[in-house]
Amino acid sequence: METGKKRRGEPVRQRVIDAAERLLRDGRAEFSMRDLACEAGVSFATPFNQFGSKPAIMHALSARRIDAMLTRLDASPQPPHAADRVAIAVDIAVAVMLDEPIVNRAVMAWIGTGSVASGEVRSNSTALWAQALGDGAGLTSLRRDEVCRILPAQLALAFRGALSFWTAGELADEELGPAARQIADTLLRAYSCD
Repeated sequence: METGKKRRGEPVRQRVIDAAERLLRDGRAEFSMRDLACEAGVSFATPFNQFGSKPAIMHALSARRIDAMLTRLDASPQPPHAADRVAIAVDIAVAVMLDEPIVNRAVMAWIGTGSVASGEVRSNSTALWAQALGDGAGLTSLRRDEVCRILPAQLALAFRGALSFWTAGELADEELGPAARQIADTLLRAYSCD
């Protein structure tokens, strides 16, 4: 396994996040900051100096996942109807989470616990769904401004709910996509033109 020491030129913050991912990938969700520093090839104080706490590192890992979702969404086809774009976003978000379920369940478990480290998971997730909705084409025009203002946050909450059940083992991997799609469809139905 390649250690952080072999990548000295890489920015320190990136090395710490990469090391945390490797530890999670190896099933070591309860790693200590000392373990993390060793894995990253940095001093014991570096993870604290870069992030402040382990929960803050987990929030950074969550942001990395949402960034991957946004990148894939940007690269995907953009159908004209908002509901179709949201369906694509759901499929992308689920795929990102299922790419590394061990890592992502650990991250979700950490960010789901109360801590003083607050991240930007909710606002980042809301931005993903706002991008998917775009201008709301295909949704009721009478309330389109309201839809584009309210629905992204509701989709973020709904997807987080599905992920919480998945993280807890109450939704199997193969059930995550259909459950997330059904939630999004239900929310969109209230605003669709029929």
